[in-house]
Amino acid sequence: MIVGVPTEVKEGEHRVALTPDGVRELVGHGSRVLVQAGAGEGSSITDAGYRAAGADIVTAEDAWAAELVVKVKEPQAGELGFLRPDLVLFTYLHLAAHPDVAQALLAAGTTGLAYETVQLADGSLPLLAPMSEVAGRLAPQVGAHHLESAQGGRGILLGGAPGVRPARVVVIGAGNVGWSAAWIAAGMEAEVWLMDRNLDRLRWVDQIHKGRIITLASNRGAVERAVADADLVVGAVLVAGGRAPIVVTDELVQTMPKGSVIVDVAIDQGGCVEGIHETTHDDPVFERHGVIHYAVGNIPAAVPHTSTYALTNVTLPYVAAVAERGVKKAVAAHPTLVPGLTTVAGQVTNRAVADSLGLPFVDTADALA
Repeated sequence: MIVGVPTEVKEGEHRVALTPDGVRELVGHGSRVLVQAGAGEGSSITDAGYRAAGADIVTAEDAWAAELVVKVKEPQAGELGFLRPDLVLFTYLHLAAHPDVAQALLAAGTTGLAYETVQLADGSLPLLAPMSEVAGRLAPQVGAHHLESAQGGRGILLGGAPGVRPARVVVIGAGNVGWSAAWIAAGMEAEVWLMDRNLDRLRWVDQIHKGRIITLASNRGAVERAVADADLVVGAVLVAGGRAPIVVTDELVQTMPKGSVIVDVAIDQGGCVEGIHETTHDDPVFERHGVIHYAVGNIPAAVPHTSTYALTNVTLPYVAAVAERGVKKAVAAHPTLVPGLTTVAGQVTNRAVADSLGLPFVDTADALA
């Protein structure tokens, strides 16, 4: 297949879907790769680097005209016109949080493969993991910045000082985002509480960190008590393909200390904090009930060079499989791709996405047939 790599146009998005090494790999498998001019600049990758790897440097229209288009973020309003029935789009879709994109994909009959729902037999999400880790590692850093008084925060140093208590950081969700956030916050010498319903996951964290991170079983009462006394709350709740559940209510936000900070990493799935709305890197926060809300929908784009390479490391084998075999044969050879196949010929083929959007679900095999 011909593979297209357009420049990302979402506000504040500087990642790119393929590195030169990724291009070289696809070309070695017989694909032609069309990279939009300047697509890698935000990630410190030059057009010359792509050319040397075997790519053709083209316009946006030519990149989108490819049979397989690989991106980082869901198509933006100005890109929806590029969707068509014979296009395979492989990117982060997050359709539960972007129903307008879902409707556009369905109306165009585009085959949509979503990075975030490609799933291994053990339930892990290999293409979401590296960006979850990056976002989780950034969350305490972002929170620490906005706790500074100059940013409108409480004026608290995350690690405290000798004789002065550190900030209390409450992380809700112990998946890749949550554990990474808790780990970095603990390294910054904050007092860290990590909450999850999965006790085996908490047991694993406890064994690694040996009590340095306080682990708590998550339930309504526990969340209410923890959040009410938190200086920084990191929302890290995930339902694969579905909308994130609300775990921090508006009433609960009102109990938080004035100038405290919420970083809702789940915002790309709708957010786990009631009343929150997506923000951008250019305008990342807003204040509600005296609490600073950070809800950037593409947090890893703050470090695009690191994020681009981390993303390509995991997506490349799957992109290569689709480019070499086509969707139908790639899915048959790699069952891991089945949950990632989200839209086919105007039908929703991921149950969680269908349920979130209130649309009928069609089995993948039936849709492909």
